[in-house]
Amino acid sequence: MRATAAVLLVLCLLTVSHAWDCQEVVNIKNLMQIDAGLGQVVATDTSQIPYYLVGDKWIRLPGSLKHITVGPAGIWGVNKDYAIYKYVAGNWVKAEGLLKQLDAGGEQFIVGANMNDTPFCLTRSATVGYKGPGSPLPWTGLPGAVKYYSCGPFGCWAVNKNDDIYLMSLNQDCQNNGWRHIGGKLSMIEVATDGSVFGVNSAGQVYTRDGITASKPEGTGWSNIPMCMRMGHVTYDLGRLWVVSKSGVTMVCTH
Repeated sequence: MRATAAVLLVLCLLTVSHAWDCQEVVNIKNLMQIDAGLGQVVATDTSQIPYYLVGDKWIRLPGSLKHITVGPAGIWGVNKDYAIYKYVAGNWVKAEGLLKQLDAGGEQFIVGANMNDTPFCLTRSATVGYKGPGSPLPWTGLPGAVKYYSCGPFGCWAVNKNDDIYLMSLNQDCQNNGWRHIGGKLSMIEVATDGSVFGVNSAGQVYTRDGITASKPEGTGWSNIPMCMRMGHVTYDLGRLWVVSKSGVTMVCTH
């Protein structure tokens, strides 16, 4: 069975569009979620074990997390009970609040969504200054309802329970101009440190947003990135596209 699966994976990789060269990440299995930013890569597996990539080795981090994020705001995560943690000096420090997903890709501020799909933002000063219990955490509730939320230098993107896509301009003080609907359907979405946007739809297809610039943060349209299996999660940083399939296979792609 394993030999058959290996052959199928090889054939699968050979069928990926020539625009992207994808290779299996062989030294990690059963990942559930992955995030990359500022040259760093973190992930969690189906057993909710968090990892940090050093060279080609995945170093197990302490604790148990169902979602982890890395970016200008540092390394943060949430566990199965929605408790929030910040990675400080080699240990997880519990933070006030409850979220099911969060993102550290903004300009040193944190965004996330809770179990009721209510979006929140934590200002830059509170995010950077948080050292542990006693540090202020003034979470700001934002309008709308989203299940997945990610920020970059040109704006924040989110999807709701119906897979509708939205864009918001949000600054480091959590001031915003509301959500703008963007055409298309995605079940998760990630914004890279350089502003690139990637996402996965309910069918496991991967898409990227074209034409994003500082003056046109909404971009011009979606382009499909052909993959040979159904994907569940995607992230991008420094020319590398990391994808995790619904069956737990992780690949890294360049073009």
